[in-house]
Amino acid sequence: MKNLIKSIVHAAFAIVVAPVTVLYFMISAPLNKNAVFAGFSQFLSLFPGKVGVLARAGFYRFTSEYCHPNVYIGFGTLFSQYDVAIGKSTYIGPQCNIGKCKIGENTLLGSGVHVLSGKGQHNFSDLDTPIKDQGGSYEQISIGDDCWLGNGAIVMANVGAHSVVASGAVVIHDVPEYAIVAGNPAKIIKMRK
Repeated sequence: MKNLIKSIVHAAFAIVVAPVTVLYFMISAPLNKNAVFAGFSQFLSLFPGKVGVLARAGFYRFTSEYCHPNVYIGFGTLFSQYDVAIGKSTYIGPQCNIGKCKIGENTLLGSGVHVLSGKGQHNFSDLDTPIKDQGGSYEQISIGDDCWLGNGAIVMANVGAHSVVASGAVVIHDVPEYAIVAGNPAKIIKMRK
């Protein structure tokens, strides 16, 4: 019965936010889809409380690569890329910044976690061209199932399932499954298994 009620609530909020979703698709068709997605993300990030959580889930469910209806996306959390996937029962804390990534099921992101779209977003090798004009490449980062990323962690590489990333850690190399990493740059301090 509880799951049925949850499903009805999620469906109701998807309907409530449907005008915003339709407006997004109308505006993004002729324009830069990521820029429009980021703008709508900024708008929706400002709705507080459970209403905001449900509204964000209802919007991202239809506009991102994948978003399970049963997710928690906290106040002030911004998405910069539409090709993001968020698994079932995932918690994304307040004021996170999420780039191009796949987040597995039952994963926890603490407050202020930044998941960048890889390490190569900005080229800087040409000294005659401003860095902002040199471009870069975006990579979809994978965060496995059942992970915990502590407050303020910065992630630029893949994180294996069942891993823990300590608060404030800077992940620049792939993290294997069941690892606990900490520091800048993040290093394995222990294995959970």
